[in-house]
Amino acid sequence: MSLALRTLIYDWRRFLPAVVAVAFSGLLVLMQAAIILGIFSLSSLYVTRSDADLWIGFPGVQSLDLGRPIAPRAELFVWMNPHVRRVERFLWGSGEWRTPARGIVNVYIVGVDTSADAMALSDVLPADLRAAIATPDTVVVDEADLHKLQVEVGGVAEINGRRVQVVGVTRGLRGLGGVNAIASLATTRDLDPAAGPDGKMAYLLARLDDPARADQVAAAINASGGRTMEALTADAFARRTTRYWLVESGAGVAFVLGSLVAILVSVIITSQTLAAAVAGSLKEYAALRALGFPMATLRRIVLAQSAWVGAAGLAAGTALALLLAAAARAGAVPAVFSASMMGVAAALVMVTALGSGLFALRRVGQADPAVLLL
Repeated sequence: MSLALRTLIYDWRRFLPAVVAVAFSGLLVLMQAAIILGIFSLSSLYVTRSDADLWIGFPGVQSLDLGRPIAPRAELFVWMNPHVRRVERFLWGSGEWRTPARGIVNVYIVGVDTSADAMALSDVLPADLRAAIATPDTVVVDEADLHKLQVEVGGVAEINGRRVQVVGVTRGLRGLGGVNAIASLATTRDLDPAAGPDGKMAYLLARLDDPARADQVAAAINASGGRTMEALTADAFARRTTRYWLVESGAGVAFVLGSLVAILVSVIITSQTLAAAVAGSLKEYAALRALGFPMATLRRIVLAQSAWVGAAGLAAGTALALLLAAAARAGAVPAVFSASMMGVAAALVMVTALGSGLFALRRVGQADPAVLLL
């Protein structure tokens, strides 16, 4: 290991391309995974940014945006459970936002309770914004979407032919496939009558006296409500929504296949780069054999060099990933980083480096002392 490290330090210019290839290989794996999960986690933001214990919707709903209206009597079945402490309605509509220059922008019209202690989107809608949208024909949009909608706070726009005023902005609530326009329940019905016809609603949100009972209460509500509704815990509903977009939708499959191809290309480039570095050191390996080093020792040196190249590439890739993560946050780009994801990416980087070293071992067999005479 000491000899391998000394060789790398002395001849760092030869191995630098391999370090760069490994660094970008790990960076590509991490950023692909972070962006894929970040994009499709947008579909469940309405669930994860709310503090409801249960979400009640149409039976078998696959994703939050695919919900169908449920009858008003569903609220009675929810209240019948003794562990329910609060129930509120959640509307989901759609519309066309007309802009001066870009024409029409598709928007999701999200109707929420305007009470100060409401559960829906509690993480992004403070009490002052809820009070603001309580005024008829007012909406709140995400700060990152203002340029797309060509409007400023206080400005007037048009949704489905009806004039609305933007009274505030949220942060971190960008939509997947459209723009979020948050409004009161009454305004949402006015903008899109199909969102809540005849007193129906897209979802009911429920808060329990003990969140640990969420699975038990959901099962009880489903048993009493029959086939008219389905109660899910917030975590289960968020996972179902994200899984639908990631696995069952064509967009998710395309992203995953594209990532696999990119990773395969990076592995091939890394292995070829490291093999070229080993091939460039054939005379050094031949000199070691002339000094009495057995072939098994030379192979261990190559693998040790591969491990050091992987470690250096991992350090460089981590630094680049932190910079890109900061840039993503500054630009409101959806990206999800987790310790487990970074651990998997680091392991894949080391496997790539060591695998490239194994691929390069065939070049070591050409390290014959006779080449020193050429």
